[in-house]
Amino acid sequence: MTRKIRFMETVLRDGQQSQIATRMPIEDMLPILETLDQCGFESLEVWGGATFDSCLRYLNEDPWERLRTIRAHVKNTKLQMLLRGQNLLGYRNYADDVVETLVKKSVENGIDVIRIFDALNDTRNLTTSIRAAKEAGGEVQAAISYTTSDVHTVRYFVSLANEMARAGADSICIKDMAGVLTPDVAFELVSEIKAPCDLPLQVHTHGTAGIAQMTYLKAVEAGADIIDTCSSPFAEGTSQPATESMAIALEALGYKTGLDIEKLEAVAAHFLPIRNRFLDEGGLNPKVMAVEPKALLYKVPGGMLSNLLANLKDMHVEDKYAEVLAEVPRVRADLGYPPLVTPLSQMVGSQALMNVISGERYKVVPAEIKDYVRGQYGRPPVTISEKIRRQIIGDDEVITCRPADLIEPAMPRLREEISQYARSEEDVLSYALFPEQARDFLGRREDPFYDVPVQEVNVSIDVA
Repeated sequence: MTRKIRFMETVLRDGQQSQIATRMPIEDMLPILETLDQCGFESLEVWGGATFDSCLRYLNEDPWERLRTIRAHVKNTKLQMLLRGQNLLGYRNYADDVVETLVKKSVENGIDVIRIFDALNDTRNLTTSIRAAKEAGGEVQAAISYTTSDVHTVRYFVSLANEMARAGADSICIKDMAGVLTPDVAFELVSEIKAPCDLPLQVHTHGTAGIAQMTYLKAVEAGADIIDTCSSPFAEGTSQPATESMAIALEALGYKTGLDIEKLEAVAAHFLPIRNRFLDEGGLNPKVMAVEPKALLYKVPGGMLSNLLANLKDMHVEDKYAEVLAEVPRVRADLGYPPLVTPLSQMVGSQALMNVISGERYKVVPAEIKDYVRGQYGRPPVTISEKIRRQIIGDDEVITCRPADLIEPAMPRLREEISQYARSEEDVLSYALFPEQARDFLGRREDPFYDVPVQEVNVSIDVA
């Protein structure tokens, strides 16, 4: 029997996030939504990741309204979002009642599948969002944050997948945000996960290192059910492999995809001039479209490389790029080999940058790194050495409980704080995640004379 390989299309979320820092407005999406719905995708990734932040901060859009608009035009295909576990769509742990409310409202506003991951693969940080998604009637896709180190073996990830299945996942995703999952490991890992687990298995990678198509092929041969791809104008480089190319190749190899190639070509024809516009206006840096084999050496995601380059340029020390890049794996080792995914990728990159620029390792330490070492983000994959711990936080106590257990319920306070401008629970959640940006957005919406503070525009790409 011919196997069917299902596809998730990422152009509306991770594809554009990886290449144009999630700056695509809803106006660019509207004309093609119904065609996307007719292509035959398993799901469309449309929300989560950095979309929420970008809508409020740069596009003057209500992210909830964006979701409702997409849902109104996409009648048949599942809508999927990315959620950072207890971090939600932000960069820190939130109270359980905020997590529960956001997940519930995401499903109510149109999300079908919630891909939930934790930057440290600490499953304690997934429990509340998994439970909330199940209660809301959504599908839970638990995602492994794939990375490499002495501790991150195939056995480690198989055990993690089994733990996620027991926690209530409806499907499992191998989430390779750095594009460092090699074809041989993909084959072994997919085979080992599928052996004891009958849940659908989805594989996500990026083309940063130039091996993504080979990785997908070996994953499919090993039994992967779903792969993530992107419409060709926003594909490859730091994005996912091209949807059309992967579909044609797999069909020629004897697999079924259920995709309509003519519709896929119409989607690509729509996004091509949009891609060219971003190129012409400088919103798409050609560097993110290139292959960077160093990702395999340094295990650094493409978006993180872009951020490092931008930060060094702003500081007029671009000549330090190679030195900072070499410092990244050393900082990562010191911090217990966290996967380089949001928010840990930004934190490790910033610390490496400060170590190099200051001329002394850990002379300058961001508050987020101190919180991480105190255990406030969760359990590191490897225990941090006493020497590094003392160097960063001195004699401060390290917590061992689930970090969110220390956070008081927050929704009543948040409702009160933003009551002047909030019309709905969704507005309160926007404020909970991004207080300054949401207050400005809601203030402008409700009061034409609202005085918006001038904000410096900073282009950054989330690695998620």
